[in-house]
Amino acid sequence: MERDLTSGSVWKNIVYFSLPYLLSYFLQTLYGLADLFIVGQFDGVASTTAVSIGSQVMHMLTVMIVGLAMGTTVNIGRAVGARDTKKASKVVGNTMVLFIGVSVVLAVVLLLLVRPIVNVMSTPEEAVEGTVRYLTICFIGIPFITAYNVIASIFRGLGDSKSPMYFIVIACVANIALDYICIGAFHMGPEGAALGTTLSQTISVVVSLWVILKKQTGISVKREDFRPDRVTMGQVLKIGIPIAAQDGFIQVAFIIITIIANRRGLSAAAAVGIVEKIISFLFLVPSSMLSTVSALGAQNMGAGKYERADQILRYAMGIAVGFGLFVSLLIQVTAETAVGLFTTDAVVILLGAQYIRGYIWDCIFAGVHFSFSGYFCAYGRSEISFIHNLIAILCVRIPGVYLTSKIFPDTLFPMGLATATGSLLSVIICMIAFDWLKKQKRKSDDAV
Repeated sequence: MERDLTSGSVWKNIVYFSLPYLLSYFLQTLYGLADLFIVGQFDGVASTTAVSIGSQVMHMLTVMIVGLAMGTTVNIGRAVGARDTKKASKVVGNTMVLFIGVSVVLAVVLLLLVRPIVNVMSTPEEAVEGTVRYLTICFIGIPFITAYNVIASIFRGLGDSKSPMYFIVIACVANIALDYICIGAFHMGPEGAALGTTLSQTISVVVSLWVILKKQTGISVKREDFRPDRVTMGQVLKIGIPIAAQDGFIQVAFIIITIIANRRGLSAAAAVGIVEKIISFLFLVPSSMLSTVSALGAQNMGAGKYERADQILRYAMGIAVGFGLFVSLLIQVTAETAVGLFTTDAVVILLGAQYIRGYIWDCIFAGVHFSFSGYFCAYGRSEISFIHNLIAILCVRIPGVYLTSKIFPDTLFPMGLATATGSLLSVIICMIAFDWLKKQKRKSDDAV
C-alpha cells in the first residue's frame, strides 16, 4: 500500500520510513557477518579469508544493483507525489523487464570470469580455491539477489519500507540456519556459506512475489506496462546508472584496499576483510539516510514541496552525524573486542584493531555525503553523487591508502584514516554542489 510522505511531521516520516529500512539493511548485512562468523568457528584463516574476499565482491555487485534500482525508487516516488498512478505502474513494469535482462547477462559474464576476478583480488594462495567455489555459487544466484533488491526498491518508492523488512527477516533466518547446516554439519566451508546465502535469497524472492500477488499496493500493473518504453527506462537509468557507478567505484576502492592488504600477507588480508564486515554493519544508519532522503525527497519534490525536502535533508544529516560520532568514540575503546568476535588469531585481532580505529571516523563524514547523495538523487541530479565520489576516490582514498601502506609497514591505522579523509573531501564537494543547486533553483523561480 502506498504511503503519502508529503504531509505531516517530517521527523515522524523519517522515523517511520528509516527504521524498517534500517532493520532490513541490518539483516541483509547480517548475511555476510553470519557467513564470516560461522565459517570462522568451524574452519581456519584460509576459509575466513576466502569468505571475506568473496563476500566483498558480492557486496560490490549488490550495492551496484541497489544503486541502479534507485532510479526506480525515485521515479515511482515522484509519480506517487504527483498522484500519477499510471506513470508509477509503467515504471514498475519496465523495471521488471529491464532488470531480468541485466541479471541474466551479469550472471553469465561473471561465471565466465570467476577465476580472473579471484586473481585480480590478489587472493592469498591458500584461499584461492575456496574463493572460487564461493563466488561460483553466488554468481549463479545473481538473478535472485537482483529480484529481491528490485522488489524492495518498488515498495520503497511507494513509501512502504516495512514489506522489504519482512522479506529479509525470513531470508536472514533461513541463511543462518543453512550456514550452520552446510558449514557446521556438512563441513562445506566457503562453499556452504555461499549455498546458504543463495538459497536464502531464493526463499526471500518467492515470499515477496507471493505478497505482491496478494497485497493491495495502490498501483495496478497491466500487461502493456511490461512493454519496453524508451522514455521510462531512460528515466530509470538516468538516475540509476550514476548511482550504480558511484557505488561501484566506492567498492572498487575498497577492493583495491583489500588487494594492498592482501599483499601484506594472510593475517593483514583477514584483518581488513573482518573490519570491512564490521564497518558495513556500522554504516547501517548512514546508508539508511541515503535511501530515506531519496524516497521522501522524491515524493515531496514530485509534489513541488522543495523546502520540505531540504528539511528532510537537514534532519537526516543530524541523525547521521550524531550516530557517527557515537560509534567512532565507542570503537576507540572496543576495537579488539569487536574484531575478536570473528577470529581467535592474535595477530589478526591486533591488525584489525589498528585498521578499524582509523577507519571508523569515516562513519561521520560518510553519513553527511550519503544524505546529500540521497537528496541529489531525488532532485534528479544523481551525477553529482557520482562526481564527488569519483574525485574523492581518485584524489584521496586510493593514493592515500597506498602511500600510508608504504610509509607505515608495521600498522594498518594510517590506512584506515586515509579512507575517512576521502569522505571528508566528498562532504566539501557536496556542500558546494548543494549551494549551486539552490542558486539555480532561485534563478529558475525568479524567471517564472
